Amino acid sequence: MKDRVFEKPIAKQFEFDADVAAVFDDMLVRSVPFYTTAMEITKTLALAYLAEGGRVYDLGCSTASLLLEIERSAPFSLELVGIDNAEAMLSQARKKIEAFGSSVTLCHADVLHFDYLACDVVVSNYTLQFIRPLMRESLLQRIADALKEGGVFLFSEKIISDNKGLSKKLIDIYHQFKKTQGYSEYEIMQKREALENVLVPYTEAENIAMAKRCGFRHCESVFRWGNFATFIALR
Repeated sequence: MKDRVFEKPIAKQFEFDADVAAVFDDMLVRSVPFYTTAMEITKTLALAYLAEGGRVYDLGCSTASLLLEIERSAPFSLELVGIDNAEAMLSQARKKIEAFGSSVTLCHADVLHFDYLACDVVVSNYTLQFIRPLMRESLLQRIADALKEGGVFLFSEKIISDNKGLSKKLIDIYHQFKKTQGYSEYEIMQKREALENVLVPYTEAENIAMAKRCGFRHCESVFRWGNFATFIALR
């Protein structure tokens, strides 16, 4: 279904409700530059750190697309667990899981308070940016504590530049990208207003420094387009 959520005037801040969930897959592809490429890199790296029986958590799994791709591509069995606090998203995910006969497990829970078991890979795609900054580092610490030695945290985020002039130019370039995807100036403005104070991005350096403070021995970006980046953090 095509994303038309912001064609009408907004009456609230952005949230992952039924309207958004119904069009979320389309919204991602049209709103995040090279989204498919970033997810392919994430899947490939996840599989490189997995073996038979490995456990994977997807934080803010939305409609479970990435977990399903990992499951389809893995030459061995895995324990794949998706966590999301939006029931509307999980409802869409359950439909996919049933349709594909998948063994992916879904948990309706808050990633900040979930009881993580020892795991090999954790992924988080454009989720940390919605966690309040005061709580973000404590979540990374929980992830680091749950990961086995040699495990990895793969996360994608919208980022900002610490140079104000460049930051503005990157935003302008991003808005032009959205126009090429069929979004109107009005829709772009509406979504930007709805996300104000809901989505709080960090710089690339801030994301890396935060990961290192939480015990990851190495962190770097493995893919970037303008103000979107995919990171790997090694435990």
